[in-house]
Amino acid sequence: MRAIASVSLLVHTLSAVVWVGGMFFAHQALRPAAAAFFAWVFAAIVLLLVTGYAMVFAVYGGFGGIGLHINLMQAIGIVMMLLFLHLYFAPWQRFRSAVARQDWAEGGRQLGQIRTIVTINLVLGVIVVAIGSSGRYWG
Repeated sequence: MRAIASVSLLVHTLSAVVWVGGMFFAHQALRPAAAAFFAWVFAAIVLLLVTGYAMVFAVYGGFGGIGLHINLMQAIGIVMMLLFLHLYFAPWQRFRSAVARQDWAEGGRQLGQIRTIVTINLVLGVIVVAIGSSGRYWG
């Protein structure tokens, strides 16, 4: 059980860092998000779900044994995943289509929407990191 917990926590944390760090980079430095970034996010989401639930069952014995902080991380993480899926399947696809048509005004609007979603997810990601690193010490 200790090995599962250690490996799951390591992969879980690294996956969160890749996702949140990627959002920070895309938001602050890259602006027009590169397509390769999305593959890393999809991989991070899968790894976060697998390792998170592995820890819930292997370490805590199921949902009955987890604390508020884990429930909060799970809930916020699911919201983040849904926002990312919306970003990928809606504004990102519209952005690519606008660029293909050379409709720069529409492309700019879609980039603005992408930036807004990434900003929301970035704030949520920082909150999740704070909860994850401090939650076990809450009263």
